[in-house]
Amino acid sequence: MMRIKLEKRAAPSRMMSVVIPILSILMALFVSGIFLLLSGFDPIKVYAMLFSSAFGTSYGLTESIVKAIPLMLCGLGVALAFRMQLWNIGAEGQFYMGAFGATWVALNFPNLPAYLMIPFMFIMSFLAGGIWGLLPAIPRAYLKVNETITTLLMNYIAILWLDYLVYGPWKDPNGFNFPMTAPFTEGALLPTLGNSRIHLGLLFAIVAAVIIYVLIGYTKWGYQVRVIGESPAAARYAGMNIARNICLVLFIGGGLAGIAGMAEVSGVAGRLQHGLSPGYGYTAIIIAWLGQLHPALLAVVSFLFGGLLVGGYATQLVGLPAATVNMIQGTILFFILGGQLLTNYDLKFGKGKSKPTAKEGA
Repeated sequence: MMRIKLEKRAAPSRMMSVVIPILSILMALFVSGIFLLLSGFDPIKVYAMLFSSAFGTSYGLTESIVKAIPLMLCGLGVALAFRMQLWNIGAEGQFYMGAFGATWVALNFPNLPAYLMIPFMFIMSFLAGGIWGLLPAIPRAYLKVNETITTLLMNYIAILWLDYLVYGPWKDPNGFNFPMTAPFTEGALLPTLGNSRIHLGLLFAIVAAVIIYVLIGYTKWGYQVRVIGESPAAARYAGMNIARNICLVLFIGGGLAGIAGMAEVSGVAGRLQHGLSPGYGYTAIIIAWLGQLHPALLAVVSFLFGGLLVGGYATQLVGLPAATVNMIQGTILFFILGGQLLTNYDLKFGKGKSKPTAKEGA
């Protein structure tokens, strides 16, 4: 009787860490291509359109960078939690709460000059997203409540809360009944680069990546985060405060996603509106895994997935819905998780002992 056994690798090779994610993406594209083919579309033409519309023109490149900004910030927040084996699925809600915090400032203090308005919005977005991440962190740290479920469910609370605001008290009376707030004043808008839509949020994302890299790799706190993630028992034996670090990591991660919300509402939309995010917080989960939780790789993967979002709009020209991109992203995540299993575990094949029959036992 053939048996298959998983044995954890002592140290996965660097080559496998690079090759397996690439193979996982290729397999995901192959499987997605089968679905496209069954739907009556040529996968090669669809992928070519995706690539050319996202990276083949200067407009596509700049728009890919614009989309990469919230993806990178949310990805950094998610990756920080993942390093400590905390499964933060709530970046989407934290993104929305960050947008809420920034919008509250813009609507209540419209006459502030930009040099005061932007920092105020930045701080409030970080606090709003951070507190939204802290709420599930407290029961996880002190009551062992599963943070995967709580962070996921809190996404819907945040999204519906903002829907209530844009359909209700914050609705623009001059907005022709559309669910959105009044436009932000000039001082509440992030500066842009030249004639493009690339805004100051790009600097936020780059600085955040550098800070996270330094904190995790070169500080005592970062060492504690890594040890707790790899061996909670060893961390507890060493006297590390696991509960406090759980709260701190989810607070900072939520704050980063909150800044992404502020960057989107202030740098792109110019107001709070229904459907502000096309799923940045969920896509960030895929980006964190593909980037292997490393800030520099996260930046590259965020740009590629930003291009995937931009290209997704172009697929509508051939009759495919923009949601096709969501299907491709989900398939990539599925294969990436499978690839992680092969990276960290070795498959062992062997013959197992068959169970004795009743006659043999007698």
